[in-house]
Amino acid sequence: MNKVMSRKPQTRPHHRPPTRHDTRRPGTPTRSHSRTTTARPTDLFADRLLAVLSGQRPVHWMLRHTAGSAYDDLVRLAERTPLRAHGSRPTVHDLGWFVPRSGALEVFARIAAGTHLRALAFRLEQSEDLRWRCTAVELASPAPRRSAAS
Repeated sequence: MNKVMSRKPQTRPHHRPPTRHDTRRPGTPTRSHSRTTTARPTDLFADRLLAVLSGQRPVHWMLRHTAGSAYDDLVRLAERTPLRAHGSRPTVHDLGWFVPRSGALEVFARIAAGTHLRALAFRLEQSEDLRWRCTAVELASPAPRRSAAS
């Protein structure tokens, strides 16, 4: 008891909690050397469509991101979960786009699913509220296997 009572009071600033060791104050912005980048709509939609077509996400997850008959096409495509790969998750291997007019993008993606490489094409249009929506989606069906006799 004598030892506890004989301690000298520690001097600390009264504006910080006793466990805080850094000099930053709450509410002050911190400087970061990394740039914050926003993802391109082409990348976002490629990842979203890949998640739906591989069965990782339900189709209705894309409902507010589609317009016109694109949702119906997506439902039809997703029924078979064509990009589901056994053992590995499908990934976007390559991505490219063409700008036919202002506010529209035609995008193609190469999807690596296991040992197979598939083609995915979709069209994005920017609506009046400046949101991008998918208006068309197509997935290349795999080529038929050749028999050994051919």
